[in-house]
Amino acid sequence: MADLFTPFGQSDALKLSPEAQKAMPLAARMRPTCIAEVAGQGHLLAEGKLLRRAIETDRFSSLIFYGPPGVGKTTLAYVIAQQTSAFFVMLNGVESNVSEIREKIAEARTRMSLHGQKTIVFVDEIHRFNKAQQDVLLPHLERGTVRFIGATTENPYFAINSAMLSRSQVFPLEPLADEDIISLLHRALLDDVRGLGSMSLAVTDEALAHLALKSDGDVRKALTALEVALLSTPADAQGVVQVGLVEAEESIQRKAIRYDRKGDGHYDTISAFIKSMRGSDPDAALYWLATMLNAGEDIRFIARRIVICASEDVGLADSNALRVAMDAAQAAEMLGMPEARIPLAHAAVYVATAPKSNAAYMGINEAMRDVREGKTLAVPDHLATPTRKRLAKLRGVSDEEVDYKYAHDFAENYVPQAYLPEGRIYYTPSGNGMELRIAERMAHLRKLREGQ
Repeated sequence: MADLFTPFGQSDALKLSPEAQKAMPLAARMRPTCIAEVAGQGHLLAEGKLLRRAIETDRFSSLIFYGPPGVGKTTLAYVIAQQTSAFFVMLNGVESNVSEIREKIAEARTRMSLHGQKTIVFVDEIHRFNKAQQDVLLPHLERGTVRFIGATTENPYFAINSAMLSRSQVFPLEPLADEDIISLLHRALLDDVRGLGSMSLAVTDEALAHLALKSDGDVRKALTALEVALLSTPADAQGVVQVGLVEAEESIQRKAIRYDRKGDGHYDTISAFIKSMRGSDPDAALYWLATMLNAGEDIRFIARRIVICASEDVGLADSNALRVAMDAAQAAEMLGMPEARIPLAHAAVYVATAPKSNAAYMGINEAMRDVREGKTLAVPDHLATPTRKRLAKLRGVSDEEVDYKYAHDFAENYVPQAYLPEGRIYYTPSGNGMELRIAERMAHLRKLREGQ
């Protein structure tokens, strides 16, 4: 257990006193010491996954972990060192220089020759290593003098040069799910050695859920906020520190939005958002959009609703609304939060302020109802395949009834002919936006048919 408190960045095996251990931040004390304690990252660390097999069999050379802050890049590197009994050396891509790198490599070579112990050199912010730093490190990676683990918040395929990438296996780490963070917070509250289990505490589930949600997948942020909440809240008359939603909000400095992503809040708010766009109120649409974004709603869910509204409620009155909504959905997916709010707001305001028509939507609903409930209509002979036409002629159908008239051979690229046996009408354009022009054209074509 003492190895847990080896300070990161020091190359000796100095251990801290119990008093110094307690002075460490909760997030540092609760660092996992083995793979089993690592939360999340099941795509990398579940039984049978490549990275887990490589760690358990001690068969790896150079690794690069990338992902947002607080997802466990440094922690996983330290766990690997613990699991493989390697000496752990931490460098920083900003602060470390060439002479320090050479010094650590020389120490690693000596350590291997005298004690047979491997050394893991962990480089945080590896994307900030310049060419000179990488040139010093690369030959020793090939010779196996040290094992290298890099961590970066940037996409390594853009931020790290090809020479380093070609010598490394790249693994993406993902933000922790709320459930994983809540589990870690519970563990910290119960652990009386590393955590807060020796204190008299009462923390509500609502407070833990808020910390998990507002930490945005960053477990370090969640643990730090929990510690701040507990240490800054005075005990009650019974000596118990009570932490509820109010204390959680203050500790993470983000207000709890009354919004249940799986319950009424979710459905009520998205309903208000859609109805605001349909009702041509961009201000209300932006407010409900902001509510969902602040509550952590899935941006893909929001984008899908905007796309549906653009086609269902705007429709042919302004077909560009659908293009704007689709572009916004793609942009939001590419950007992620917080930038995704910008294209989503762009599309929501466009849809809200566009002219409205649900004529196409109502038309397809009525046509589908007829298909489900009415008799199946036969395809007219002149619209069918050549084989059908030959069979129709054998039945005595006249050539004129069978022959299909190609619209582009006629004036205005239009010729009156039946396309539906019973001549039903499903689409009636409104007089809004571009549909006004559609209505005018359909009226013109109707006159051509009547004057046939």
